[in-house]
Amino acid sequence: MSVTHRLTAPAPGWTAATDVVVVGSGVAGLTVALNVRKAGLRAMVVTKAVLDEGSTRWAQGGIAAALGEGDTPEQHLDDTLVAGAGLCDEEAVRTLVTEGPDAVRRLIATGALFDRGEDGEILLTREGGHHRRRIAHAGGDATGAEISRALVAAVRTDPGIELIEHALVLDLLTDTEGHAAGLTLHVMGEGQRDGVGAVRARAVVLATGGMGQVFSATTNPAVSTGDGVALALRAGAAVTDLEFVQFHPTPLWVGPDAEGQLPLISEAVRGEGAHLVDAGGVRFMVGQHELAELAPRDIVAKAITRRMQEQGADHMFLDGRHFGAEMWEHRFPTILATCRAHGIDPVTAPIPIAPAAHYASGGVRTDSRGRTSVPGLYACGEVACTGVHGANRLASNSLLEGLVFAERIAADLAGRHAAGELPERTVDVAAARAARPVPLPPSEARAEIQRLMSRGAGVLRSAASMADAAAGLALIAEQAHSHVAEEKPADPRVETWEAANLLLVATALVAAAAQREETRGCHWREDFPERDDAHWRRHLITTLAASGDPVSTPEEQ
Repeated sequence: MSVTHRLTAPAPGWTAATDVVVVGSGVAGLTVALNVRKAGLRAMVVTKAVLDEGSTRWAQGGIAAALGEGDTPEQHLDDTLVAGAGLCDEEAVRTLVTEGPDAVRRLIATGALFDRGEDGEILLTREGGHHRRRIAHAGGDATGAEISRALVAAVRTDPGIELIEHALVLDLLTDTEGHAAGLTLHVMGEGQRDGVGAVRARAVVLATGGMGQVFSATTNPAVSTGDGVALALRAGAAVTDLEFVQFHPTPLWVGPDAEGQLPLISEAVRGEGAHLVDAGGVRFMVGQHELAELAPRDIVAKAITRRMQEQGADHMFLDGRHFGAEMWEHRFPTILATCRAHGIDPVTAPIPIAPAAHYASGGVRTDSRGRTSVPGLYACGEVACTGVHGANRLASNSLLEGLVFAERIAADLAGRHAAGELPERTVDVAAARAARPVPLPPSEARAEIQRLMSRGAGVLRSAASMADAAAGLALIAEQAHSHVAEEKPADPRVETWEAANLLLVATALVAAAAQREETRGCHWREDFPERDDAHWRRHLITTLAASGDPVSTPEEQ
């Protein structure tokens, strides 16, 4: 399948070549790169900022795996299926939980240092939705940073892995058979690789992370603008379950007008026994779920939002004063420092919190080997939809999913290479030129997109709220088209490309969410408050029409 749409951009001014190009430098992307090297393939890692600036480093809680005594993959599977609210692919989950423990052990062998007890065993904690202690953590609450450190160190010492930092991926390139043959990108630097260029490759792996910046308040870093999902859509790939955006229950509330990336108060704080309370000190989660504060995230986020509405409050509180200073300092040093930097001392006062966009359970549709619907294009990590998360991701399954499915992609590429099924590819230049350019909105559209999405498609959704969001997004798109017609187009640059990506994924998300007329997992419809298995225990598959508009089609039951 040839690329039918592309971002408006200058022609590539330079070209590079490799065997496998990996876009993204989190746990998923770096794991793919390290593992394809073992098969003798060259790898190139393209990352938007610097190597360790992705979402992985911000993961505080840990990585879930059945490593503890008495725990089993089957129990981990059961908890994951419950959290996924009927939409998990059970075989994908089984793959995750059975291959997960050994994948974590291989991560440790790579150099990741997890917290251990006096007996030398890995310390495990609990988080929401887990019935057992199975969350391995590092540095108390700096698990992602430690995993990122270990993988970055391994990548930097491998001469067969080439790095391109400060690079925004633009679009997929294909050969005459429609097989991925590389990509275009823009490097924000100086030297030979400056501006728009092209990387030719035998296969392309998207590990670009999420799209949290589509909302005003998020726990995601500024680079999480949905670039991978947008690229995949423009390339003709199918995406799935975009409506299921998980809102983390306990980001730090820093004021009524806070925007951008908010500090996260890890679920592990509740796992160690902190309580959710309102301004009166009432533990409102007690009696709402058997696990109280440790209920799955969608349930906790909804309960917090509902309590805020009932009381006319803009935040609730997380109370861990009973931990004492020593536990805060040793178990949660990063969170303690962050809170104190914002004038809050959790040793002596409850922490103000309010839900914010956190994780996309949906993404580019893949099979068990990470293959997308476009030959030669793979996806893993948050950009992908493997079927593991269903309608709501279970806490700390994200790092594990990135690890396990990255290994499976590398194994698939190694097998294809050994079988002679991974030849060099020649870019179909005619197809690339024929792709329809996407008009770019101005850079200031980013803030308007975020405002529309937070108001119309946030924690609480309805037909009316999403219609308003859809109309506002359509107006932004119309204005971009009219500016092109008037020969006043926005300049092609990082800010306008990111705005175009956000506009596309926001439009696709709202279209899917408006179509799903039920409440399930982290998709909460005020006008359809009940789960409807008879009609909606199925996925929505989104692709781009010839017009460039996202079209969502329910999967056949």
